[in-house]
Amino acid sequence: MLRRPVTDAESRHANRAWWDADADDYQAEHGAFLGDVDFVWCPERLREADARLLGEVAGQRVLEVGCGAAAAARWLATQGARVVAMDLSAGMLRHAAQAADRTGVRVPLVQADALALPFADAAFDTACTAFGAIPFVADSAALLREVHRVLRPGGRWVFSVTHPMRWIFLDDPGEGGLRAVHSYFDRDPYVEQDAAGVPTYVEQHRTLGDRIRELVGAGFRLVDLVEPEWPAGHEGIWGQWSPLRGRLFPGTAIFVTEKPAP
Repeated sequence: MLRRPVTDAESRHANRAWWDADADDYQAEHGAFLGDVDFVWCPERLREADARLLGEVAGQRVLEVGCGAAAAARWLATQGARVVAMDLSAGMLRHAAQAADRTGVRVPLVQADALALPFADAAFDTACTAFGAIPFVADSAALLREVHRVLRPGGRWVFSVTHPMRWIFLDDPGEGGLRAVHSYFDRDPYVEQDAAGVPTYVEQHRTLGDRIRELVGAGFRLVDLVEPEWPAGHEGIWGQWSPLRGRLFPGTAIFVTEKPAP
């Protein structure tokens, strides 16, 4: 485990292989928290049913980017949206298909690269992702341009990612995760690699300013930046997210944006 630059090809190959291999374990660990038909934005348990960051979705054409097992897409479908769920990982999409069989709530599933969305210009009214795709591509600015392309003017794009300030600390939910050990301004990604030095998992870091500049550069207008607080009574731990850390500093950043209408 280290911080070092990687190419776009290395990042894509590592993360597709990682999520294909880890899909079963991920769902076993987090599936109950996420639900089969629910839209949970983050480990702080902020739900779209309560936050309504996407606005009214009934009748809207919605794209979930980096959908994982597509629980959010199925929830959106129950709200009257016309949803397409896409992910790079066949392993995660397999779980999406299994959940559709369990629940009877079905949405189109597409395996595709978020840097080359296989959809026409202005094909969707809304796009969203909860921790999908964005942290795992080397060129997140290009991803934002792709989402901008497939959104109609006036469309909304909302995404959640690990709060950038969390990169200062170790991924430790306990007291060891309260001490700053990294520079906030070090953009080198977090990399896990095998004995031959080949990346097996890559996660990218951007500062808040970086994210906003990428959004503006892609043509979006920032509507809101939500930093969910840790809710009272929530004692669960998800990786480096915990009540201890969550009550002291944010763990998630949710960017609410729009593609301006002419």
